Amino acid sequence: MSGIKLSIIGAGSAIFSLKLVGDLCKTKGSSGSSVSLMDIDEKRLNSVHLLAARYAAALGANLKFEKTTDMKRSIEGADFVINTALIGGHGQLDASRKAGEMHGYARGIDSQEFNMVSDYNTLSNYNQLKYFLEVAHNMEEICPNAWLLQSANPVFEGTTLISRYSDIKVIGFCHGHYGVEIVARSLGLDIREVNWQVAGFNHNIWLTRFLYKDKDAYPLLDQWIEKEAMKWKPEDPFDDQMSPAAIDMYKFYGRMPIGDSIRNGSWKYHYHLEAKKKWYGEPWGGADSDLGWAWYQNYLKASTDKSFKLALDKSINLLQEFPPEVMSREQHIPFIDALINGNQGRFVLNIPNKGPIIPSIPEDVAVEV
Repeated sequence: MSGIKLSIIGAGSAIFSLKLVGDLCKTKGSSGSSVSLMDIDEKRLNSVHLLAARYAAALGANLKFEKTTDMKRSIEGADFVINTALIGGHGQLDASRKAGEMHGYARGIDSQEFNMVSDYNTLSNYNQLKYFLEVAHNMEEICPNAWLLQSANPVFEGTTLISRYSDIKVIGFCHGHYGVEIVARSLGLDIREVNWQVAGFNHNIWLTRFLYKDKDAYPLLDQWIEKEAMKWKPEDPFDDQMSPAAIDMYKFYGRMPIGDSIRNGSWKYHYHLEAKKKWYGEPWGGADSDLGWAWYQNYLKASTDKSFKLALDKSINLLQEFPPEVMSREQHIPFIDALINGNQGRFVLNIPNKGPIIPSIPEDVAVEV
């Protein structure tokens, strides 16, 4: 991976950016690479830049860092561009939601029958989608051979939009498929012995193959539902992989929903707070209730405050905060490593349905496989 340039658009998200930087530092062959951190929030940008440089130095990694508020400058000469920008930030999401609620739309106009994820706006997200295309079109002019790793929501709409209206190489990234490991762990299975496959769309993927030691593992899930499901309790609002909602969806559709698919299971599970608590567990009622989203906002604030503290206090050992022996499990850097160095990896990605990969789905629609 020697000598590549990575541009991170929306790098002000300190924890996510440091995950990427940390993974790059821990990847053999990355020596000599450069990372361009871009964000319009200069306070956050400065914080991330300081942390990234310190963390790389602590790991002894030979990486170069630059910071800029200019997207075009950031992508100049880039081999890979990761777009994680949220136009208007979470404040814009909250304003849009409140405007919808004033007119009787619970959780805003973007909370539709199969889209309950609170930061996955589509109808009110013109500026976000416009920016996706702006990045792609600027890449066509400035770094036409680079890969665009689309990470900002809405990933399904964004990847589909870019692949239709730009010739740039685009891949959509998410991490919801790790829900498979939660299923396996809940059932007491050795994940190394699980043969699995997920397929669908972003935030709408299903466990289409589920074998344990070469035998159908769905009967094991049925046993867990019968004997253990009633004991389930969420550890946080986002802990919903084995929730009553997930089990009910499995019983209805015949396949286990994975990751954020569970949050999108129709109004049946979201009709009011008591319904949310019934299906997603006490006390929050899932991530997409007022209680769950308040928890998340507090988490974001605490993470941001922590990043500022880490940046300002040089006495804090970053290697204790971000252990050097652990990869973040975000797919971006391993994907880059696979392309550049030929190191094999297994990825679940959003790509156009060419072939088609999934029958009966148009080929110009992004699927997650």
